Amino acid sequence: MRTNRFLERLRQGRPQVGLWNNLRGIAAAEIASQAGFDWLLLDQEHAPRPLDELATSLGIIEASGTAAMVRAGSHDPHELGRLLDLGARNILVPQVETEEQAVLIAGACEFAPRGTRGVSAQTRGGSWGTDPAYLHDARRGTALVLQIESLKGVRNAEGIMRVEGVDAVFLGAADLAASMGHLGQPLHPDVLTAAAHVVELAASLQIPIGTLTKSPAACSDALANGYAFAAVGTDTAMLAATYRQTLQRLTQKPTRKGQLT
Repeated sequence: MRTNRFLERLRQGRPQVGLWNNLRGIAAAEIASQAGFDWLLLDQEHAPRPLDELATSLGIIEASGTAAMVRAGSHDPHELGRLLDLGARNILVPQVETEEQAVLIAGACEFAPRGTRGVSAQTRGGSWGTDPAYLHDARRGTALVLQIESLKGVRNAEGIMRVEGVDAVFLGAADLAASMGHLGQPLHPDVLTAAAHVVELAASLQIPIGTLTKSPAACSDALANGYAFAAVGTDTAMLAATYRQTLQRLTQKPTRKGQLT
């Protein structure tokens, strides 16, 4: 099987900077993948793509040398199996709150007898049946990342992290804030305290942890304070900010003829 760059770097302890891809379309994935990020997430929860577009996007990202991650839309074993069959090698599963959920998710990503994933090598993930080692090596080459993003998830974080087959966890600050009664306030002191607890727990259990930030400074801080991988932002937010900044510059009062402040 091809080397999973994201998983390999996780195991080496190398910090990784990523980008959250919300924009639909092949061009959006191609532009982002050529920017040089370590990893690029394709979000199927809040910005779902048709499966054929997802498969094409995965191929484009892989060809660029950037690692692709896919956030599933649910815990549904059928959906997780389809993502793996499409060739997703790094899966992020949202809203994991209990050890029992983590066990079922991990099982859905592994063939029997250890798991419950449906068996087929005649898929994009299996190189259309041309990779004789795929059925035995598929799980070892896949990174399963579980997203902890509620107060219940924080309280059960140790059990979630101890489940066999969990390669990393991901702290979702926005949903965590909402679950704690601080909707729209991911930097609330109570939320930061809960997040720090999860980071410390992950370090003690030697489980890599990631998160989504909103700026280069915040991303650097996260990587310097216990996170193994972090997204520097979302493509949609970056594009919107660039539009606003460009318009603001154009509408500023000129100081000399032909120049803008």
